[in-house]
Amino acid sequence: MDPEEFRRLGYQLVDWVAGYRAGLRELPVRPAVEPGEIRAALPLDLPEDPAPDLGAALTGLLDDVVVPGSLHWQHPRYFGYFPAQASLFSLLGDLASGGLGAQGMLWSTGPAATEVEQVVVDGAARALGLDTAFTFDGGGGGSLQDSASSAALVALLAALHRADPGWREDGVRGDERVYVTAETHSSLAKAVRIAGLGAGALRIVPSWAGFADMLAADRAAGLRPILVCPTVGTTGTGTVDPVAAVCAAADGMWVHVDAAWAGVAAVCPEFRGVLDGVERADSLCTDAHKWFGTAFDASFLWVRDGAALPAALSITPEYLRNSASESGEVVDYRDWQVPLGRRFRALKVWAVLHGMGLAGLRAMIREHVRLAQALAARVEADPRFVLAAPPSLALVCLRDASGDAATKALLERVNATGRAFLTHTVVDGHYVIRVAVGSLTTTQDDLDALWQILSS
Repeated sequence: MDPEEFRRLGYQLVDWVAGYRAGLRELPVRPAVEPGEIRAALPLDLPEDPAPDLGAALTGLLDDVVVPGSLHWQHPRYFGYFPAQASLFSLLGDLASGGLGAQGMLWSTGPAATEVEQVVVDGAARALGLDTAFTFDGGGGGSLQDSASSAALVALLAALHRADPGWREDGVRGDERVYVTAETHSSLAKAVRIAGLGAGALRIVPSWAGFADMLAADRAAGLRPILVCPTVGTTGTGTVDPVAAVCAAADGMWVHVDAAWAGVAAVCPEFRGVLDGVERADSLCTDAHKWFGTAFDASFLWVRDGAALPAALSITPEYLRNSASESGEVVDYRDWQVPLGRRFRALKVWAVLHGMGLAGLRAMIREHVRLAQALAARVEADPRFVLAAPPSLALVCLRDASGDAATKALLERVNATGRAFLTHTVVDGHYVIRVAVGSLTTTQDDLDALWQILSS
């Protein structure tokens, strides 16, 4: 394909994306498909020859197979899990990144990719009110990981290295312990597994009030506390753990704060309190691809010690050696992550920041919080429903006052309509409906429509 053919097909695909986004409100949020139905609609064998009209083939696949078979995460009445915003601004940045096709694993392989990212993560740290220690100028620094799951894994590896520099040669000992709560995201359990610690290394903290005593008992038993992970905005109910108190009790452990969903709310001064205490943490992550307008994948990870991740992760074969790296004056982001290869994620975050501005992001977050608060007020005023947990920013957890069976049936009925999509959790043994407000185009009308379905 030459550039002119790409131009023609690119215009066609951009038109398709624009039309899809413009018509999302008219589509059912959840597809009416059965397992295996989509595979059965596609040819079993790959084509030997190129399609005579790639544009028609691609848009045909999208229209006939992909759209009818997709859960529409960008739909204005998508209220499941957490937001997965993919603003059109970010798509432009992704297109530019793919067009460049850069590999930013080293500064020398991507000077612009590296330094644009440094500017973006430092600017985001300032916008969220983080301590200057989390910036490159302050001795720390940040990176854009693919997800909070990867951020948790590299934080754990850095924690293992700080606790025992011989870990790189000798591996884990079996006495390491990692501390989470029952509501901590499962990515921490997976990180423990990947790092080879085993499920027994994961300790569930029943109450942060007793955390210091729990640590003391574990140390007395000959165990080595390595990392603790308080959460700012848990997946289930949006709970914000007492980060400052956890840091005070940690006593030299690595403290990794998982603020994947809620952390970006700190861009609004009135919500900055969600990050109280993180100035004492060792690392912090928050996702740009949830509530910050950016298409998956892009997760901010900041560390207070800019040397911590390279110390744990750097491996330099001869073919990666270069004068810039050996000068010590550059950041090689391959040392801040698990894989070697690295794409230019910062472009799409840059496009969002310059397309929406911090003012636009604040206005969006504030409106989503307002909508969630209005929904919570409706729930509280209706005796048929119960708030299952205090509303947290733009997350509302509710249940049918008649019991778990009625709550589950209500969720299934809402999703079956195709007019909205919800997910659930369990709180204190009760089945609970979660309403996560956060789609870019969600309006009051969409919340009104959801309430009409819930209460009919």
